[in-house]
Amino acid sequence: MTSPTSDVPNRPLAAEPGPLPATAPARAVKVAAATAAFWVIKVLTTGMGETASDFLARTLVPELAVGLTGLLLAVLLVAQFLAPGYRPWLYWSAVAMVSVFGTMAADALHVVLGVPYLASTIGFAAAVGVLLALWHRVEGTLAIHSVSTRRREVFYWCTVLATFALGTAAGDLTASTLGLGYLASGALFAVAIAVPALAHRWWGLNPVLAFWAAYVLTRPLGASFADWFGKGHAQTGLGLGDATVSLIGLALFAALVGYASRSKRDVQRTHAAHLRVQPAEG
Repeated sequence: MTSPTSDVPNRPLAAEPGPLPATAPARAVKVAAATAAFWVIKVLTTGMGETASDFLARTLVPELAVGLTGLLLAVLLVAQFLAPGYRPWLYWSAVAMVSVFGTMAADALHVVLGVPYLASTIGFAAAVGVLLALWHRVEGTLAIHSVSTRRREVFYWCTVLATFALGTAAGDLTASTLGLGYLASGALFAVAIAVPALAHRWWGLNPVLAFWAAYVLTRPLGASFADWFGKGHAQTGLGLGDATVSLIGLALFAALVGYASRSKRDVQRTHAAHLRVQPAEG
């Protein structure tokens, strides 16, 4: 008979890594730690993904744009799965491509299939909820510092893709359907993203729930401000152009990922042996 040295799987939305089998080796965590730089880079990828997606969709045949970005995303994810540990350039490049492809997927539902933004927002929210529930049921934890096995990586990246699609639909819902425009939408989501952080700090909101709530909101936050900078005056934007905003975002992205790579402050510890399942005494 075995018993876990941690009671994590028995607690809802466990904030600590779930136990590994007793024979499992210590494994490197494959994703970035949620530092201040993490959130800044994440918001940058969302904005960059929004404007890059719009630029590619207008410059290339839409089917070609979706195919190329999907292929590049697949290549990056395979490389990410095969990597022995967290590699900042590889990880964040994959996140950036998820942003581009997720934006295209969400936009295709509305533009090509005519699905209203409200319906797609509800649908993607349900998808995120199902993925998180399934992940927690199977693994006993949703903590990002537990992403140290192939199966947990699959859950993580599927959830990340769904959150990008949800954030895209939600941002378009507020900016277009509700008529707030890009700047007001950006301000709305800037306030909204502070709610889970404050709720965690002052009212004890579960850290994992707070993390994923904030993670979803980074997408419409970054995209709203990127669209405000890039879109024309007729669309309530400043008119800098999607290509210009994408290039500026790319430069900032490269600088911050380079800093993360050099400083190694976002490297998480190995999923340690003390969290493995141990034989029960007696």
